[in-house]
Amino acid sequence: MEPLTHVFFDIGGVLGTNGWDTEQRANAASRYNLGPEFDARHREIAGDWELGRLSVAEYLDIAVFYETRPFTREEFYAFMREQSRPFPETVSLARQLAKRGTVRLFTLNNESAELNQHRIEKFGLIEIFDAFLSSCWLGVRKPTPQFYAAALSVCQAPPARSLFIDDRPQNLAPAAARGMRTVLYRGHSELQESLQQAELL
Repeated sequence: MEPLTHVFFDIGGVLGTNGWDTEQRANAASRYNLGPEFDARHREIAGDWELGRLSVAEYLDIAVFYETRPFTREEFYAFMREQSRPFPETVSLARQLAKRGTVRLFTLNNESAELNQHRIEKFGLIEIFDAFLSSCWLGVRKPTPQFYAAALSVCQAPPARSLFIDDRPQNLAPAAARGMRTVLYRGHSELQESLQQAELL
């Protein structure tokens, strides 16, 4: 196989916790006593939010603050940000790749703009990755084929020399169909082995 030149990391589930997925929203619903309408409203607008068509303020207006609450918008948004925690061992692997300098590194994820920016800064990713290819900035989401086509075009990355790491098989299948190599993330130890086998570490 041709040597790899580009490596793409998912963020949520690979470099850290998910930002605002089912678990995080369940935590919010429990802490703030939100009924089932909260998740229903979230699902109605989640796609537009992750595609950059809604700001976090607009998201909160629709999903949470459509009625008077005993907590503030600032308090709730701070809680949202607190749900993001890095996986230090995986971030360290990405940092090792960056220091070696043999491949270009990018993130490839679905995320709203404000949470994405927060996580890039909190996880220290700006020091590691060359660019952040997120649904909120590309205008398309995984696992649509257009997402991977756009990412490869932006990076000028040959599919056969590109590796994509994600924790969800449904996100890896379209990448593989486009000719990218893929790794299903099951923890940093297995990822380290995969990177060593690919002669990247």
